[in-house]
Amino acid sequence: MGTTELLALAQQRLLATYRPQPFVVARGRGSELFDVDGARYLDFCAGVAVCCLGHGHPVLERAIAEQATRVIQTSNYFYNEENILLADELCRATGFDRAFFCNSGAEANEAVLKLARRHFHLKGQVERIRLICFERAFHGRTMATVTMGGTEAYRVGFGPPLAGVDHVPYGDLDAVRRAMGPEVAAIHVEPVQGEGGVLPAPPGFLEGLRQLCDEHGALLTMDEVQTGIGRTGRMLAAEHSGVRADAVALAKGLGGGFPIGAMLVRDHLAESLPTGTHGSTFGGNPLASAVGRTVLRVLAEEGLLERAKVGGERLGAGLAAVAARHPKLCRGERGLGLLRALVLNDGTVARDFLGPAREHGLLVTAAGASALRFTPPLVVTDAEIDEAVERLDTMLSAHEAAASAG
Repeated sequence: MGTTELLALAQQRLLATYRPQPFVVARGRGSELFDVDGARYLDFCAGVAVCCLGHGHPVLERAIAEQATRVIQTSNYFYNEENILLADELCRATGFDRAFFCNSGAEANEAVLKLARRHFHLKGQVERIRLICFERAFHGRTMATVTMGGTEAYRVGFGPPLAGVDHVPYGDLDAVRRAMGPEVAAIHVEPVQGEGGVLPAPPGFLEGLRQLCDEHGALLTMDEVQTGIGRTGRMLAAEHSGVRADAVALAKGLGGGFPIGAMLVRDHLAESLPTGTHGSTFGGNPLASAVGRTVLRVLAEEGLLERAKVGGERLGAGLAAVAARHPKLCRGERGLGLLRALVLNDGTVARDFLGPAREHGLLVTAAGASALRFTPPLVVTDAEIDEAVERLDTMLSAHEAAASAG
């Protein structure tokens, strides 16, 4: 089918939960995507920071094919070799001690919430159920994670939110300090707010949260769903500040495009979710685990953490130059590694530029109201970064010319 027929079928058969752009992806290779009509796009979305190895990476392709011939799913009534090995390799790579596997970032964040509350329940501190979260945060779309997130619009129409979750301004350590109390189980935070606008934690903020948690006997838990697995130039973004969480939620890049999520915990939380208190039918299945192991191996063998750092600096410099050339539209850039944003002026809507960028062969996403987010594969080349910046510049110039003419 061609684009017109497929889009008509999509409108007939798919729930209108999303607002996808009017083209249909057919295939990809590296940092490129091609639609059903053969048009080429630079993919600086990468499945929203998911496809860290790009599209069609030959090592990942072989791993999926080979594992599919062995065993795909076993359930958690039995151990499977790939999952045990992934748990070991992931803990070694991150400095955590134990792993729980699921299928998505939302599930990983919900596991963190349950872990925090159950931990204090087992210690006899049943009043410690409060979670301190942050305005503009995003942790998923389940009822619990929508409550944990800091965007009121995502909760409208779904009934009463989960009790015991409070939100304070991101980066405001004094606000967190005022919110602390003996009933707080955990502070849950993103080292870089992704959906909230690609906002890195201010200097000293994560360190301050760690200190507050230690002073009050609470847990510090982190959402590294978007920032983890090398996206910011370190295996975990929290490493930039030297802060170690008690538990962390991972997903996205861990599967390189294949669905997987994980919660990693330190040893003092190893017994906080005893047998029967949590689970996942597909979590830790052999195929997803083999994919996760392959991603970790390729990250190391191809030096992709360093590539994310160097490529991120190049992309950041390019976005800063674009912002300087278009001051009527832009006010700068921000981010870490290959999680970057072109920050638009207040009142300029980021989503309005997604279509024009696509028409110029560049796929990006919006983060918050006024940030264009760039999350290319970690394998992106310098030439592709330069091409993306050039296409962005051309698109903004065309927009300004049209506005002047109109």
